[in-house]
Amino acid sequence: MESHLQNALPTSWQVPDTLQQSMLYSLMAGGKRLRPVFVIAAAEALGGSREAAAPVACAVEMVHTYSLVHDDLPAMDNDDYRRGKLTNHKVYGEAMAILAGDALLTHAFHSAAGALQTGVPAEAVVAIISDLAEYAGPRGMVGGQVADMQGEQGMTELSQLQYIHLHKTADLFMFSLTSGARTAGATESQLAALRQFGSDIGLAFQIQDDILDVIGDEAKLGKKTQSDSKLQKVTYPYFIGLEESQREVARLTASAKTSLQQAGLQDSSRLEEIADYLVQRDH
Repeated sequence: MESHLQNALPTSWQVPDTLQQSMLYSLMAGGKRLRPVFVIAAAEALGGSREAAAPVACAVEMVHTYSLVHDDLPAMDNDDYRRGKLTNHKVYGEAMAILAGDALLTHAFHSAAGALQTGVPAEAVVAIISDLAEYAGPRGMVGGQVADMQGEQGMTELSQLQYIHLHKTADLFMFSLTSGARTAGATESQLAALRQFGSDIGLAFQIQDDILDVIGDEAKLGKKTQSDSKLQKVTYPYFIGLEESQREVARLTASAKTSLQQAGLQDSSRLEEIADYLVQRDH
């Protein structure tokens, strides 16, 4: 994925150098690459090709990266570090960080359309692009981010927090899984099972993030802990306690793996391994 991402930006186009540098700074800053890995793992679980899925995998990582660049801005979470490095706006300034995020989001659709060149049928590519707009847009990730910002003003129901986690995080997981599966010719029933897997594992992933903000190691996380409490954010540990949050992560992960086993995939072992990793991770 590192190699594909390095080559995914338009180096042959006349792009201002500072914009190109700002985009690459955040896109190549490391991280788990979980979303693009989900794209590829879902494709391979159906007997598909890693190369065919790569343009879509790059696209979702661009969308994820843009959301982090914007999320770190002073008007939002006001973070100085991301993945152990200075955040984009701390290096390039707020205006360039906004524009780099805009450019990554827009170029993601160009990258997804590139699946046509790797042999993915046009009908599947159109469905992938439509899904990306839905899962990343106002009904998906952006809607979740807005609810997250408004939630800082006071949240009284666990269902409100669940909405935020499902849309801010799980929606891109669902997109990653279904888009990878689409490149390999998934059936509607397989897509439905992968959506459920993505919903469960995405919620579990975000609850684990809430847990790590309380008990995690700053050196491993690459960012300050206790940031949620400092920003007065309501989290799963706040609502139901640390131990119950840990049990919920385990329950959701078991449910996600059950969905996989019912999907009729050729080989779901890699996806199950990723699910287990997410429960056990410490960063």
